[in-house]
Amino acid sequence: MRLLNPTAGRTRKPGMTFAFAVTAFAVTMLVVGGYILYSRTQDAGVTEGFEGRLVEGTDAMEQASVAPNGLGTGPTGFRVCNETSSTIGVALGYDSRQGWISEGWWNLPSDTCETVRTGALVSRYYYVYAIDYDRGGEWKGRHYMCTHARIFTIRGFEDCAQRGLETTGFFEVDTAGQSSWTVQLTEDSLQQQ
Repeated sequence: MRLLNPTAGRTRKPGMTFAFAVTAFAVTMLVVGGYILYSRTQDAGVTEGFEGRLVEGTDAMEQASVAPNGLGTGPTGFRVCNETSSTIGVALGYDSRQGWISEGWWNLPSDTCETVRTGALVSRYYYVYAIDYDRGGEWKGRHYMCTHARIFTIRGFEDCAQRGLETTGFFEVDTAGQSSWTVQLTEDSLQQQ
């Protein structure tokens, strides 16, 4: 009986081993990246929130100029515009179907806008905190949520310190039920630290 060798008679092409190694490395990086993204949302800083509207503090709408994008025109979502001469970092808080969530950081260069929440807005109230990286100062309010120094998505706003997070004051934005809204952060509304 004769055994068949499926590779007999084939010649190995130069670079095939290298191509296989590169492909294996790319697949490994995708798997590791997916695991890191998944574990980021599962870490100790992410806990269950509660339903209902945040009622701590008083309104801080005076901290920024806010306006709807227009009824039925243009893209939907929650946009933040940096109308300063500095680069700023922005964090956003909102009530979702899974409870309260705070997210950050979006880095906005001078005179730019970014949509930080895409799609039609489902909550009436959103909460914003921003910091001026270049000159110091911040846009803040009295609605406290959890933040982190690095990129974050955090569920719940209670027990921030016990979870190894920072407690940060956000200002409230009442979108009046519109499907899109824009917040314009200006130097006039910046609070120096």
